[in-house]
Amino acid sequence: MNHFIYWPRLAAQATSSRASLILSASNWSHLTAQIISFTICGAAASQVRLQKGVSWFSRKRRQRITEGLANAERIKAELTRTEAARQEVLAQANTQANKLIEEARAAAARVQEQETQKAIAEAAQIITKAREAAAAEKARTMAELRREIGRLVVETTGRVTGKVLTPQDQQRLAEETTRELAA
Repeated sequence: MNHFIYWPRLAAQATSSRASLILSASNWSHLTAQIISFTICGAAASQVRLQKGVSWFSRKRRQRITEGLANAERIKAELTRTEAARQEVLAQANTQANKLIEEARAAAARVQEQETQKAIAEAAQIITKAREAAAAEKARTMAELRREIGRLVVETTGRVTGKVLTPQDQQRLAEETTRELAA
């Protein structure tokens, strides 16, 4: 027995002498079997399409996850490169700063040396001027002392001898006294 309804047969029955299509009990069972069969086939087809859709979404999701992981790896590599570049820049800046500090210290040492030399030169000039001033003062004092001693010798000689000395005698005695003091 054929469980499937043949539509041409039903159409032929509908066009028969009767005006309407009357389904018999066996036709109802065939119709129910057809509906169940169609539902199962539709559900199976839907399931296959659903699985294909789920499979497509799963593939897309896996693809996005893979792309995300690849991007994360790329970002991590870029971050590593950036960190290395940052460390290199910091090292260069540190080296440059140390160089500038050393140059500043050297310049400060040069300036200190120059200032020390300048102070030594000024001190030497002050000492030289002081010695010259002391020598000039000594010479002035010695000249004054010689004059005073010469005067005293002339005066003492005049008193001891009891005579009045002429200016020529005074000159001669002063010169002799000066020579003896110088020796």
